[in-house]
Amino acid sequence: MKKVAIIMGSDSDFPTVKEAVTELKKFGIPYEVHVMSAHRTPGLAAEFSKNAAENGFGVIIAAAGKAAHLAGVLAAHTTLPVIGIPIKSSTLDGLDALLSTVQMPKGIPVATVAIDGAANAAILAAQILALSDKEIEKKLCKMKEDMVEGVVKKDQKLQEEVNNI
Repeated sequence: MKKVAIIMGSDSDFPTVKEAVTELKKFGIPYEVHVMSAHRTPGLAAEFSKNAAENGFGVIIAAAGKAAHLAGVLAAHTTLPVIGIPIKSSTLDGLDALLSTVQMPKGIPVATVAIDGAANAAILAAQILALSDKEIEKKLCKMKEDMVEGVVKKDQKLQEEVNNI
């Protein structure tokens, strides 16, 4: 099974990134978590990304705030899918990171989730890996079924409450 790399620009991003780890564990997907900076350790980030496929990774998740160039730097050095998580970490409430992550030049695509959207980054990584892994696909289907059941139960509870007004 392919692994998912989760790369953070700073260890201060970990409280947000933990949600991605939690989701990957639910799917039984192996992962590694590292701190690498597009600005402070660009060589390390480039080297990691360049060798990620041969090191068993299938997807890279990049979490960064402020200038948020990490996802683009990683994407520039690999053909693996890169998913960016813009981190809310400045006076601009993460909008700066969102725009930096989503505005990639032609040829360097980065899939971008919502600001602080670590759980969705992991689920998107699982969906990508599920293209070639039926076990992950089954777990994703189960997750979707559970979501439907949860919404139906909430609606039933609401209907009871509305009828008792």
